Amino acid sequence: MAGLILEHVSHAYEARRVLDDVSLAVGPGEVMCLLGPSGCGKTTTLRLAAGLERLQAGRISIGEKVVAGAGREVPPEARHVGLIFQDYALFPHLDVVHNVAFGLRQDSAAERRRLALAALGKIGLAHLADAYPHRLSGGEQQRVALARALAPGPALMLMDEPFSGLDIRLRDRVRDETLALLKESGAATLLVTHDPDEAMRMADRIAVMRAGRIIQSGPPEELYSRPADAGVALFFSEMNRSSGFVNKGRAATPFGDFPAPHGAGEGAAVEILIRLHAFRVDPAGVAVRVSRARVLGPDTLVEGTLENGGAPLQARLAGAVAIPPTGILQLAVDPTHAFVFLADTAMAAAGGGLL
Repeated sequence: MAGLILEHVSHAYEARRVLDDVSLAVGPGEVMCLLGPSGCGKTTTLRLAAGLERLQAGRISIGEKVVAGAGREVPPEARHVGLIFQDYALFPHLDVVHNVAFGLRQDSAAERRRLALAALGKIGLAHLADAYPHRLSGGEQQRVALARALAPGPALMLMDEPFSGLDIRLRDRVRDETLALLKESGAATLLVTHDPDEAMRMADRIAVMRAGRIIQSGPPEELYSRPADAGVALFFSEMNRSSGFVNKGRAATPFGDFPAPHGAGEGAAVEILIRLHAFRVDPAGVAVRVSRARVLGPDTLVEGTLENGGAPLQARLAGAVAIPPTGILQLAVDPTHAFVFLADTAMAAAGGGLL
């Protein structure tokens, strides 16, 4: 049984279509990330699931109950959904315990307080029950918002860029804590983000959106290792890009020949993408004249050109790499981080705003 099902959902604002035949399912205890650039339809999808926008076409179910479709529109408060937005939306005039208790429907105030304190105990903030939101750090506010959303025991959690306002050093810890609580709750979770690292860290499955459509969905490792098109590949990694043609089922590059995409005929124009992390120093590799090298923590970013052809490239090499006095590095490529796409489809993906 799925916690959330969207079937053939489309939506438009005036003449602009923002969702085009979107279908997805999120199971109980599963975290799905909607990933894509601003304006691709992620937040509209979330708002339709929450009931904050009226469904125009398609059907939405939560659990075994149809909540929107065929003339039916269940109001947000009756959908048994938890919501967390980017600004957390805590009530400034209520202390923490009353913020968490706000969505509870128990008859007695004492029972609501008991449940709210139990929820705060799970996030380690019971000692701040009587504090007001302005006294809390960003991470504490985020955790209170999470406790408020989870306290009623929702079947579905909807989260819209919930970590974007946090300091980068705090973000990973709060993400991990949040993921543990979501898994413990058993709720289906739909998380909207434009950050591919966040999606990889949080999601059981990722759905990449572009221009109102889901381009590819699956486990994070599948999207990273087998992107459906150039746009998906470029969304997860910086890439070196070059063009070429199919010859005997292969696309030739200075760093070797790579398999052409399925269905590419002899002589078809293709685009070759190679991740910056694909490169390694190899005495038998291709000569690259280095114009600039910078140590970036665990990696060295190298910029240069091919010695024999002048084509520019960038590489992120593991560790602190010393550049020889000649300025020449011999580099080889891990073929699992090289991708070949038909040129027409690669250009179409670029037009979708992922580049």
